[in-house]
Amino acid sequence: MAGKARAVASGAELRDQVAELGTSLGLDAETEVVVGRRVWGARRRIDVVLRHSETRRSLGIECKYQGTQGSAEEKIAGTLEDIRAWPIRGIVVFSGDGFSPNMRAYLLSTGMAVELSDVRTWLELYFGL
Repeated sequence: MAGKARAVASGAELRDQVAELGTSLGLDAETEVVVGRRVWGARRRIDVVLRHSETRRSLGIECKYQGTQGSAEEKIAGTLEDIRAWPIRGIVVFSGDGFSPNMRAYLLSTGMAVELSDVRTWLELYFGL
């Protein structure tokens, strides 16, 4: 969404913006998709699932927003592990000034995370749009 992303102020806004972007690209978007359970028994939810109707390719997206320094960074490693347990490929889309430079670098180095400003291009490449 280079140059077109509007500022988000919460995780819910980020989730909704990612789902809207998917829809604008012609993808089917579903939010808060329940997929099994976590180790401790809680229901596992995927923030956004995008599907390409023609190819049937799917992608799960966990949305992480951090406006100020805080606990979201501490949960990132667990989030990446959780994504590995999903039945579909998944990524983290992150946004906000609260992520430290080191955490941003770590996220990008995993190959499982994309900044909001880059997600449109990432999705176009992934889905072949």
